[in-house]
Amino acid sequence: MDTRPFKKMHGLGNDFVIVDARNDPFKPSPRQAQRIADRHFGVGCDQLIVLEPPTRPGAEVFMRIYNADGSEAEACGNATRCVARLVFEESGLISGVQTVMGVLPVRRLPDGRYMVGMGPAFLRWQDVPLAEAADTLSLPELVPGLGAPAAVSIGNPHCVFFVEDADSLDFAPIGAEIEKHPLFPNRTNVQFVTPIGRQTIRQRVWERGVGITGASGSGACAGAVASLRRGLVEGPVTVNLDGGELIIDWDQSSNHITMTGGTTYAFDGVLAEDLLDE
Repeated sequence: MDTRPFKKMHGLGNDFVIVDARNDPFKPSPRQAQRIADRHFGVGCDQLIVLEPPTRPGAEVFMRIYNADGSEAEACGNATRCVARLVFEESGLISGVQTVMGVLPVRRLPDGRYMVGMGPAFLRWQDVPLAEAADTLSLPELVPGLGAPAAVSIGNPHCVFFVEDADSLDFAPIGAEIEKHPLFPNRTNVQFVTPIGRQTIRQRVWERGVGITGASGSGACAGAVASLRRGLVEGPVTVNLDGGELIIDWDQSSNHITMTGGTTYAFDGVLAEDLLDE
């Protein structure tokens, strides 16, 4: 297989290897995606992003998302901002990024941040999805002592725990367990949230197929939506993640979510043929 140029970018530490396959198709196998994402034997990233030509109006690019374990993800807000920046810097235009969930509208702000329309919050148990009927605002207690979590889909499933101190909680074992809990047939992302003001939450992230990450755009949306539904905060919500802050605004009347944040370009590189061999 030929070598492949890539760009390394991140959104608040949630990092990506981005391969442009708009003119030269690239469909990595799960094994190839795992090797590229491996931080010791590959490049290292939370997700591999492959750019393809869009198939729907309103988007300049299609973005396919591969988790570090080789599985595909439906959405990634931080990657959407990074891809939007790449498209804007090459063409001077960006209006939308297409994923398997549809077209996400994007706007570049004067300060260089990007605002992404993340679509609706899916709140019915069937739409998360859950394996059985449940109140998504108050699920059964899944972890003794942590109370009832909430569930929400932002195009991908999230389980949100409200905890006394997200910074002191050893959340990795809990995240690993809940990701594969039978209540979530598609597995789930897991968020740990502590409200710290009327418009601010502290949040830590266990990402499905990845593990601990410094940030998650869809996760920040899920944490903000669940906090707003429980009346713990008012919008717009500043989500304080390990890697920095995202601003989440949920218009409950239209059920439309916007996410605003920055991006960082790290370096260019080339995926060697050895890395891509099956």
